Parts: sequence; structure tokens; C-alpha cells
Amino acid sequence: MSTASVGTTDRLTDRRRLWTPDELADYLGVTLHCIYAWSSRGGGPKVLHVGGRLRYRPEDVEAWLDRITSDPDEG
Repeated sequence: MSTASVGTTDRLTDRRRLWTPDELADYLGVTLHCIYAWSSRGGGPKVLHVGGRLRYRPEDVEAWLDRITSDPDEG
């Protein structure tokens, strides 16, 4: 994943671009298999289903990271 894509916004909506599972795996330093395992069993950051594809809001990922670093039993 290019770090240039992380945190970029859409010029028309001012929304941050959603991350793909590949981008999330790269950002967190985990395998893509780990991302899909979290998605299938309900762990990990909140996942969105957009047109049948998994996507992640960067702010949801950061909120999840904040939760799991303050409560190691979660995540």
C-alpha cells in the first residue's frame, strides 16, 4: 500500500477514502488472512460491506486500536 493513499480525502465529498483489506493489513502489519479471519468471526475493526466488498473507515480503525490498546482482552 502506498502511504500516499492513507488518509486521503475525496475532493468532491471531503470524506476520507475507505481502506481495502490489503491496505488495512499493510497499515496494521498483519496478513490479509488475519483481516479476513477478523471479518468472518467479528473481531478487528468495524467492517463495511460496499458492493459486496469489504472496506474500512480509517477513523473506525483508529477507534478500534484505541480500544484494544487500553483493553487487551478486546480485539
